[in-house]
Amino acid sequence: MNTLTTLAHDGPGPWILFFPLVWAAVVIGAVTVLRRTVWRGRRGPWQGRGAAYGEQSPIAILGRRFASGEIDEDEYWRRLSVLDEQFGPASKGGAA
Repeated sequence: MNTLTTLAHDGPGPWILFFPLVWAAVVIGAVTVLRRTVWRGRRGPWQGRGAAYGEQSPIAILGRRFASGEIDEDEYWRRLSVLDEQFGPASKGGAA
C-alpha cells in the first residue's frame, strides 16, 4: 500500500515534456506568421491584397466614376490605358 502512495507523489511524470513542445510550436508558428506578413511589410491574409488592388486603387476609383456617370466611355478607356501601364499585371516584375 505504501508503494502506491509514494508513486503518486513522485512528480508529474514524463508527460510534462509535452508542454514545452506545445509552447515551442506556438512560438514557432507565431514567428512564422509574423515573418511572412507584418515583418516584411505585407498585410495579413485576412486583410486582402495591397492598396494598389483594394477599393481605393486608381483603377477602382476610375470604374466608380464611370459607373456614376462622371466621365464618358472614351475618357474611361483613355485613362484606363494610362493606369494599366502603371498598375496593370504587366508591370509586376515582368520584362519591360
